[in-house]
Amino acid sequence: MSALSILLVEDHLPIAGQVTDFLQGHGWQVDHARTGQQALTLAATNPYHLVLLDLNLPDMDGVEVCEHIKQSAEINMPILMLTARDSFEDKAMGFGHGADDYLTKPFDLRELVLRCQALAKRNDLHHNKLLELGDLRIDTTQKAAWREEQILTLTSIGFKILVLLAQAYPNPLSRSALLHQIWGDALPDSDALKSHIYSLRNELDKPFASPMLKTITNVGYKLDV
Repeated sequence: MSALSILLVEDHLPIAGQVTDFLQGHGWQVDHARTGQQALTLAATNPYHLVLLDLNLPDMDGVEVCEHIKQSAEINMPILMLTARDSFEDKAMGFGHGADDYLTKPFDLRELVLRCQALAKRNDLHHNKLLELGDLRIDTTQKAAWREEQILTLTSIGFKILVLLAQAYPNPLSRSALLHQIWGDALPDSDALKSHIYSLRNELDKPFASPMLKTITNVGYKLDV
């Protein structure tokens, strides 16, 4: 794997130093941000392969940083949350707001490297023009999708939702993340997303034996293969 460029967001300097030294020892480039605002500034101007994000930052919650990066970055930057918050609810909230992986402190630096490599590899696959998940095939160039080799009749927004969920797989996307990535700041009324999800589900799931589009209570939606 080629050298990775990583944004480390961590206000605890001893931890930041250990992580930076270890990752640089693998030939990777590491930029360090101590605050959420520094992280947002760096992420807005650098196309990092990965973001390693602590949740307990001095100026804002790391979940806010995660959601902002996911909504505003021109490319998808996988985010690995590093935190002492280890409850299921904390993890569900992190994934629901766009996190791609979650590692609780204290952690083994060797495991961190393995997770970084896996996330970078998965992200490269998701940048392919052809996405394949089980019996679902999506061609982002033709803006067409098939399931069990049957063409799916999708609206433009339905297709966007399907691509976003496929790129996030196997993680869910929150409702707010979907709304912002599809409509930006011109958000529709609260029922618009539900209506498009309903139409997508009718086309993607109802004609087939097993459903792929799952609703995750209090989180959002995900594809299940």
